[in-house]
Amino acid sequence: MKKIIAAINMTLDGFCDHTAIDADEEIHEHYAELLRSADTLLYGRTTYQLMEYWRELAVNPSGVKSMDDFAIVMDTTPKIVFSHTLKSVDWKSAKLATRSLEEEVTALKQSDNKNGKDIYVGSPGLIISMAKLNLIDEFQLCVHPVVVGSGLPLFKDINNRIELKLLKTKILKCGAVILYYEPII
Repeated sequence: MKKIIAAINMTLDGFCDHTAIDADEEIHEHYAELLRSADTLLYGRTTYQLMEYWRELAVNPSGVKSMDDFAIVMDTTPKIVFSHTLKSVDWKSAKLATRSLEEEVTALKQSDNKNGKDIYVGSPGLIISMAKLNLIDEFQLCVHPVVVGSGLPLFKDINNRIELKLLKTKILKCGAVILYYEPII
């Protein structure tokens, strides 16, 4: 069975804001490797539209190897977008979800896993919704050494306690720490 892995960047004070962090070469390389191990990416509309930046970069490289490599793998990784407002998506590797979040994710988890790859979710709203449904098998939280004071909190609207077991950590040269957790059920 495929695992659902929530992987996201956040600030030390718990906010999700890609403009607040410095994505250096090591960050891009880490996430490119993560995407290479992904069967599918799950996004909400807002995150999907933010990530479309990489589609253009895959076609018109920046000359920065780590960014260009990330753009290529992002461009080709299959994506499912959950949206109530989008009627279509034009990224070749993306499609709109046709079922409810719970139905879509359950079907994906139970699909054949011959390639040994898992499903990653990278949208704060989807992570919250899936955590409430107990659908997340692992959290990979990349905590950056910056305090921004406001923004979108990752665990907004979580009303029930979620206990986690630390699996491992990874410290990056930029000072970011990736915390790998699994929920204790």
